[in-house]
Amino acid sequence: MKAMLLAAGRGERLRPLTDALPKALVEAGGKPLIAWHLERLAASGCREAVINVSHLAERIVERIGDGARYGLRIAYSREPQPLETAGGLAQARALLGDEPFLLVNSDVYCEVEFEKLLRHSLAERLGHLVLVPNPPYHPAGDFTLDHGLIGNGAGPRYTYAGVAVISPALFAQVKPGERAPLAPLLRAAAERRLLSGEPYAGLWQDVGSAERLAELRARLASRNETD
Repeated sequence: MKAMLLAAGRGERLRPLTDALPKALVEAGGKPLIAWHLERLAASGCREAVINVSHLAERIVERIGDGARYGLRIAYSREPQPLETAGGLAQARALLGDEPFLLVNSDVYCEVEFEKLLRHSLAERLGHLVLVPNPPYHPAGDFTLDHGLIGNGAGPRYTYAGVAVISPALFAQVKPGERAPLAPLLRAAAERRLLSGEPYAGLWQDVGSAERLAELRARLASRNETD
């Protein structure tokens, strides 16, 4: 199974840091956020990855290269202007192929078991999402999870972790070059009971703001001191 890493975002809430540095290259624990994912993907048996790039794209290409240092073959999907998540997936469709792939947001830090996800079979479903307990800044959550099925209705809610196995059929109606968010497609698939999911209770941190980045850096530094 291939992997797709989302790295085209502008990182507005991390400015001014991201004025000169792509969000995916922001460091925590001594290495770029995206490098943590690439290393774990390779260690989990993944061999091919696609990275979408837009803002300061060449900085990412220069830093990551062809992926050989990580044990991966990396292709880049370029977006002249950021296309949001579903638009980015549609833009990369030719590179991703027709089979399900592992989708990872590069602006989260997590220790999800990629190996298990890389072996996951969607069967007839359109996606399989990893969900985490709702963080303080997102108390309402995104979805319910009932007996392994993602839903939109009443009940305990969880937050989408930014990690999923996705079928290209989920975004089949989005044209390359079209700007389109992923959330409406996920909600529509959930209504049709075509999304499965699993909870994850390990270390996870969205790095969408300077405060959250500082928190992640502190957590990783503290853990290193005790190792």
